Amino acid sequence: MHLNRELHRLGTHRSTNWLEVICPTRIQVRYIDGMTTHIGAEVGQIAPTVLLPGDPLRAQWIAQNFLDDVMQYNSVRNMFGFTGTYKGQPVSVQGTGMGVPSISIYVTELFKDYDVQTAIRVGTCGGLGGTKLRDVVIAMAASTDSGVNRRLTKGLDYAPIANFELLEKAVAAARTHGVNFHVGGVATVDLFYDDSDALKILESLGVLAVEMETSGLYRIAAQLKRRALTICTVSDMIATGESTDSAERETGFSQMVEIALEAALE
Repeated sequence: MHLNRELHRLGTHRSTNWLEVICPTRIQVRYIDGMTTHIGAEVGQIAPTVLLPGDPLRAQWIAQNFLDDVMQYNSVRNMFGFTGTYKGQPVSVQGTGMGVPSISIYVTELFKDYDVQTAIRVGTCGGLGGTKLRDVVIAMAASTDSGVNRRLTKGLDYAPIANFELLEKAVAAARTHGVNFHVGGVATVDLFYDDSDALKILESLGVLAVEMETSGLYRIAAQLKRRALTICTVSDMIATGESTDSAERETGFSQMVEIALEAALE
């Protein structure tokens, strides 16, 4: 049987990773337990607690600089994933890409297929009133203009919130580390380049920062009864145009990672 035709037939019935063995008279396809469409880990390779940077190179940097006994479990689409330990407890870190659709893919697979219980986004955000460049923002709730939110709630303007226990622990860790931090609402937006006055309206309502993922993370966590939190570093200021460079965004925001890891400890 023609190899491509057979693999296409199999792909229409089941979405998974596979290892093919070509024999003289037949094709055998062995399905690997636990692997999903976007994550190449086997069951048991991902910890119950996962940090979620958008940038896969930040995931690599976190694993190399904060975790012990690190092993890489994913490189599918170059969206790197690693598992190690922090103060003796297992922790994974998984890149998610940008935007609600992308993070929703990874969070859904982590929660449903790998039984992850706690997910903490560690990313960047654009600062609004009251914040300064490099401040840390701990997100209590996420407003959004994402059509995903309304579609999955049948038109409701649902406002997903953080897990309170994680929020409390993150605030305590930020105070212990002497970090300049803010706690409040963020806005998850679909447009990175937006010429409308939407950000001024959000700022007038007390929103601290804008980013592109938290609403999706919090909504899925609420749906699946898991714990989630977002901790972001202000990488640019919306009003003034001040910004950090790409190298700092990739490897320079250690304070939010330390806060996230301390919040994740049991």
